Amino acid sequence: MLTIKPVLSALVLAGVTQLVGAIEWQALPETAPAPADNPVTPAKVKLGQMLFFDPRLSATGTVSCNSCHNVMAGGEDNRPVAAGVHGQTGDRSAPTVWNAAFHATQFWDGRAASLEDQARGPVTNPIEMGMKSWSEVVARLEQVPEYPKLFEEAFGPGAKISEDNAVKAIAAYERTLITPNSPYDRYVKGDQSALTEQQVRGMQTFAAVGCDTCHSGPAFSGQTGQGVGVFRKFPMFDNPFFEGKYKFKQDLGRYNVTKKEEDKHFFKVPTLRNIALTAPYFHNGAVKTLDEAVRVMAKLQLNRDLTDQETADLVAFLQALTGEFPKQEMPRLPATPGKTFDYVK
Repeated sequence: MLTIKPVLSALVLAGVTQLVGAIEWQALPETAPAPADNPVTPAKVKLGQMLFFDPRLSATGTVSCNSCHNVMAGGEDNRPVAAGVHGQTGDRSAPTVWNAAFHATQFWDGRAASLEDQARGPVTNPIEMGMKSWSEVVARLEQVPEYPKLFEEAFGPGAKISEDNAVKAIAAYERTLITPNSPYDRYVKGDQSALTEQQVRGMQTFAAVGCDTCHSGPAFSGQTGQGVGVFRKFPMFDNPFFEGKYKFKQDLGRYNVTKKEEDKHFFKVPTLRNIALTAPYFHNGAVKTLDEAVRVMAKLQLNRDLTDQETADLVAFLQALTGEFPKQEMPRLPATPGKTFDYVK
């Protein structure tokens, strides 16, 4: 059994830090940082959850935030790429919303600097939720009798339904989507029985082969929710076999945002939290199993061929990153008595 020794000054973002070898292993904090202009309150979270689940924020009345980021499961949709209005599909796999509050940037290409910025995009994306503008969204919400009251409860007397208030409410709800106390977290905090021997070997292998170079920090994403996001080139090493099979290079990644040549094929480092629940894997959802994803990552990022034992140990360790999910109850959405909207057909 690997022994962990506590480190002085052990609080990191209200979490716990321990040293194993030269690596600081950090437990996931139980609360997420929030910006000063959008503190998390119960009324705001209540409203944000309703908006997150409300398909009326889409042009067809069929797609909600939860459609692609299912909080009743792993926080995404288990599809290679997400499906939006009229059955349209994009080019990327939906990232999990669980623990997204600990990331400094959002989306695979990091084009959103906050959860608030991220929440703005899908609603008016023609492939995702398809609304023509946020003004159209606001006008629709104003026709739902209960929503004006809910916005006032969340943002104070006289507060109006607005784009900014809507995305703030959604972001506040998302900041409650945290999965602490995984077997790994309990182990880092001192419970030596929380991991199996194989999972401990996997933890050692994770460090030995260099996985922590990118997947560091409490969310195993290199990001803390503050500062600059972490981007890495993928794939790092050319491999005609894997490229022919999975076509990773068809997506230019962050280059599509910055138009800088040096950003081609750079992507935000994704979290490994709850990774066992979020198949398929990678930005294009091309890899169906965790076992294969581990082998692909080792070869393309570290130019390393893992043994069967190393692969099995790493998978076992990654399974230990599945945390405890707070109970989610489907919200009762406010009604429009006696009428409906002119949805896009």
